[in-house]
Parts: sequence; structure tokens; C-alpha cells
Amino acid sequence: MSIPQAITEKITLADGREITIETGKLAKQADGSVVVRMGGTMLLATVVASKEAKDGVDFLPLTVDYREKFYAGGKIPGNFFRREARPSDQEILTMRLVDRVLRPLFPEDFHAEVQVMISLISYDGQSIPDDLAGLAASAAIAITDIPFNGPMSEARVVRIDGEYSINPSYEDLKKADLDIMVGATKDSIVMVEGEMKEISEQEMLEAIQFAHVEIKKQVEAQERLAEKVGKSLPKREYSHENHDEEIRAKVWKETYDKVYEVAKQPSSKEERGDKFKAVLEEFLAQYTDEEELAKVTPFAKVYYHDVEKEAMRQMILNEKIRLDGRAPETIRPIWSEIDYLPGAHGSAIFTRGETQSLTAVTLGSVKDANMVDSVMANYDEKFFLHYNFPPFSTGEARPLRGTSRREVGHGNLAQRALANMIPEENPYTIRIVSDILESNGSSSMATVCAGTLALMDAGIQISKPVSGIAMGLVTDVKSGKFTVLSDILGDEDHLGDMDFKVTGTADGITACQMDIKIQGLSMDIMEQALLQAKAGRLHILNKITETIAAPREDVKPHAPKMVMLEISKDFIGAVIGPGGKIIQQLQKDTDTVIAIEEIGEIGRIEISGVSREKINAAIARINEITFVPTIGETYQGKVVKVMDFGAFVSIAKGTEGLLHISEIEWKRLDKVPYNEGDLVEVKFMGYDDRKKMKLSRKVLLPKPPRPDAKPVGEAPQSSEQKPSNEA
Repeated sequence: MSIPQAITEKITLADGREITIETGKLAKQADGSVVVRMGGTMLLATVVASKEAKDGVDFLPLTVDYREKFYAGGKIPGNFFRREARPSDQEILTMRLVDRVLRPLFPEDFHAEVQVMISLISYDGQSIPDDLAGLAASAAIAITDIPFNGPMSEARVVRIDGEYSINPSYEDLKKADLDIMVGATKDSIVMVEGEMKEISEQEMLEAIQFAHVEIKKQVEAQERLAEKVGKSLPKREYSHENHDEEIRAKVWKETYDKVYEVAKQPSSKEERGDKFKAVLEEFLAQYTDEEELAKVTPFAKVYYHDVEKEAMRQMILNEKIRLDGRAPETIRPIWSEIDYLPGAHGSAIFTRGETQSLTAVTLGSVKDANMVDSVMANYDEKFFLHYNFPPFSTGEARPLRGTSRREVGHGNLAQRALANMIPEENPYTIRIVSDILESNGSSSMATVCAGTLALMDAGIQISKPVSGIAMGLVTDVKSGKFTVLSDILGDEDHLGDMDFKVTGTADGITACQMDIKIQGLSMDIMEQALLQAKAGRLHILNKITETIAAPREDVKPHAPKMVMLEISKDFIGAVIGPGGKIIQQLQKDTDTVIAIEEIGEIGRIEISGVSREKINAAIARINEITFVPTIGETYQGKVVKVMDFGAFVSIAKGTEGLLHISEIEWKRLDKVPYNEGDLVEVKFMGYDDRKKMKLSRKVLLPKPPRPDAKPVGEAPQSSEQKPSNEA
């Protein structure tokens, strides 16, 4: 059997690099499969969609899975089982990036189960695989008959030395001051997420536009590939929803005005929900026959949801009033507090409206760093943030099933928002934990604000405070009206056309996340949203600095203190000791945590502990072990042994030399004038031929004059005055 002939399509980037999309060789039993290659990095993407929707499913059951095979980079997993296990945070974040662009592009009434699987099967150490994941997923779908309003693609945009480029190498990414992932179709931006080093709103728009130009080329390549494959048209037929137009019309006619009036009256989340529920119950109460009620209720609930959404949207557009009575640009009331948790190293409560975060900071040593083991790199992450969203925060009771993808994504956004404010010289491993206690709109942005407060409370010298805000958008295509909303509620997020989170300092944007639900959103509207977000961010920033204006001068008394030392790498073994005996005993004696890292020709020692006195004791012990005397320096030594020919003097622990009897005083001595334990000041003179230390005391004493020397100023005698030695 011969090797199948693959169908391929190429994309050439501006710098000459090529991306190849290939199909027809691997995974042919899937509905669609492609291999995307850039350099030596290869992704296999497959898609399978069920022919029919399951009974009772009224949503799109889409699963996007991304996994990095360790063999791709010639590595074996470092875990106990030595095989790929649960997805890493980075893999989960890649899944979310792809899902957020794909999901809105499927038809609203398509409810068949769809599974997209993306695998990294080769990594060359240069091309970053998640840059290609969106392209691979979309291409796999584009060549099938699965209903899909694509293709789409994603591109990572970076700016290095003022120049924009896409899909950089792993090394170039480290040099960038802007790093965003943009997902888009040929016509519309769908998703944006990334981090920046305090850039302006205009610079961010430029980066998005730059990405869209490149994405269009990738979409066109997918269209050419689909045409070559020839099975993408026509799309498969489906009927996943049943409707009753008579009931639809009745629901709209009898409930729309009532819902509009409820939306118009400012109310809390719970009160508004109760009033909306009462309107639906009043409508259903007219059906007294149980059989008829059972028939009408499922349809009525679906159509009533549409009524609620449209009524709230139109009320916002027409009245310029929001569900809680605010104007579009108004921020909800804010209060915050620091030092709430006496046991934590830093803590804060940040409350904005009905959204509340309790955030704590823990300071640790390098041993507490988060170990990242991936195909691309192995490293220790010294700053990380964990976000928890318990069900009680929204008044719900539901099972706890571990950390969700949403929690990973929200925590990562907040971490990226704050990361660039941590100074490079910070010696600590820093863990931030945000527990969301109440939620009604943008708990991730509350996490950013609470994180800033907690860091400053902990005494971490962040360069600038950071705040965050979530923006929304409501548009009407027919009338051309639109309203940009600042600090959106949960309901406004659900009913709106855009969810846009942006964080930053007073000087610029540090991170963003944008999801756009409509096609053809103009850059003018996006710019207005960004500028309105800036005003909101600065308002929130002022509220933060009212609570604490700058970081504490020092960490709290019960927080660990940290000292860094550098020694010659030749002494690393001496400090550690055989089997770690010396360093373990030192940690026990001084109640400290000591970590040693070899960097080039030096050993970097990190000492952490609560007591500065004990840290200083550990430093003194290490200095003793690593002591190297300097020729010509004077030391206070202790006599450890007395011999006929001199005394052995210890000038540091484990460092002793001979003070020869001839080097004690300028005059001749018949006996060494010391006893063991005596203190003596000596000068280190170097080493003898046998590499033994030579010490001297007499060189520190005034040298006596020679017996035949004349006093200074006295003239020498003439020859006539000399006494005669003649007989």
C-alpha cells in the first residue's frame, strides 16, 4: 500500500517563514483532520461532530482539547507515572483561547456534540505551538460539512523595538513589550487577550489591526484548502430545535412591555430576578389545563428568555439607564480594606457593588516556586496567582469538581496584569490567592484590584498600583445606536455584544481580554470603549490609593525576611556538606530556609526566615565556611595550639595558620608567650612552599632601631674625632 498523497496549502509570513496546512494523510476517520507545520513545530487537529443532537440539549456541547505530547520535544514527562496526565494550566489556557473564537461561529440553533482535539506532535524549540492552535482547529472544521460560520484564525502579535510582528520565536517573545493573541474571521475581530508593558489605547488598536491583516491571509488559505478537498459544501442539514410561532408571538406581545418596565426600575440582582420570574409565572397562569400548560411551558421559557434580553438591551439603548439605575459610564460604589487577615503576609478586601474579592499574599523562598514542566521549557515560576470561584459567591449550591477552566483563565489574566509591576530584584516567591465571596460582574478585575492592595500591604515594592475594569457594549443594527457600559453587571455581560476587560496603571495598559459576540464591530466603537475604560480604571485606581497609597516600607514582622549571598562555586559542596548534612543542620539551628543555586562561576545562596537575628547567624556560619583570607589583611585570631617553634592561630572556623616564634616580636624569643585560647592580632602574609598559611604579629608592631643607628639629626663623627683602637 502506497503512502497517501496529502493535500496542502501554504501561508508565507512577512519575514519569509512558511506555515503549511496538510490533510489527507493522518486521522482520516475523523470528520476533519489537518497537520499544521511551522519550521519543525507540528500540530495535529481533528474534529468530529455527532449527526444528531441529544434530547433536551438546547446549547452547543462543544469541547476543545489541546495537549502537548512530551515526545514532541524529545522529552519524558517528569511526573511519577512518566506519562502525560491532566492538562497543565498552559494547555487549559490554549483550549480557552481556541474555544472562545470557535464557539460564537457555530449557528445558534446547532446543538450536536462537537469535539475538537489539537495535539502538539513536534516542537523545534523556536515556533510557539499555541500560536498555531486556532488555525489548526479552524482548518480541521473548514474542510468538513459541519455547519460553521468561519473559517477563523489566531495570531500572536508582539512588538519588539517598536516593530510589530506575528508568531515570534520563544526567545524573541521574551524581548517584547506587547504580547497579545488575536482571533478573527475575515470580516470581524472575535477575541483578544494578552499583556503589555503600559502601552496606550492607540497602540493596542494598532496591534489588533496589524493582527487582522495577517489573519485574513490565513483564512484565505483555509478557504483554498477546503476548495481542494471538495467536501465542505454543501453543509450538512440539521434540525435541532422545535418552535411554535403562535406561542412565540403571544409571549412577546404579553410580556415585553412588562419586562421593559421591570428593567427600567433600578434593582438588585436578586430583586430583579424575582420580578422577571413573576412576569413569566403570570403569563403561564392563564393556562389552567395541565396538558396545555405542559405543552406551552418549554416554548414559553425559551421565548421569554429572548424577551428579557431584548427588553433590557432596548431599555439601555433608549433610556441610557442601566439595570441598577446607573448611567453608562458610572462605576459602582467601592470600598476596600487591607491587613484584614492577621496570619497572612498581606491581605485585602476589595468590594465593588455586588462583587467582592478576599485576597491574600504569601511570601516564600525559591523552594516554594511553582515548578513548570512543559515541552517548551522547564522553569520555576516565582510569581503566581490562584483564583477561586465558589458557588456561594452567586448564591448557588452546586458540586465542587476541582479547579475549572474558567478559574484558571481568570487567574491567569489577573496574574499577567500584575506581573510586570513586580521588581526584578524581588527576592521572594510570591503567591496570591483570590477568593471570590460575591460576584455580579467581573470578579477577575476585582482580583486585580485586591491583588494590588494585598501586595502593597505585604511590603512588596511594586513599581505602580494596577486597577482593572470590565466594559460592555449594546448595539442595534437597525437604528445604528450603541452604548458602551463601564463596570458591567453579570446580566449586562450576558445580554451585551462585547465583554472587554482591561487593566493598567496610571501610565498605560498592562493586560486585556476581549470577547466580541457580533460581526463587524468598528474600530471607532472599540476606541471609544478603550477610552471610557481608561477613565474608569483611573477612578478605581484613586479608590485603591485612598486605602493605601504606596507599599509598606518592610514586610510584616511574621513574614519571612530574605537575604541573598554569592559565593565561589568551589564552596557549594562545603556549604551543603556530605549528604546535605551541614546545610540541614544549619537550617535547623537557625530556623531558616536555605537554597543554593549554581549560576556560572558563582553559587547564589538564598536565606529566608522570620527572625533577622537568626538569618544573620546563618550568614555568619556560611561566611565561616566560605572564608578565604586576603593577603595583607589583619585578623583577630585565637591560639588553638602551642608548639616550641610557634603557635597555630585560627582566624576563622576551619582556617588556621602558623605564627612562627620568629614572627611574634622583633626581638628574639626563647619561648612562645601564649596559651591556648589567647586572642592575638595577626597579619596574613601568604602561603609558603607547602601551601601553608603564614601569619605574622611583629609586622604590626613598631620596628625597633638598630643598636648602632644614630638619632635623627645628629651629625656623624669626623675621622679626627674617632677614638683610636690602636694599642
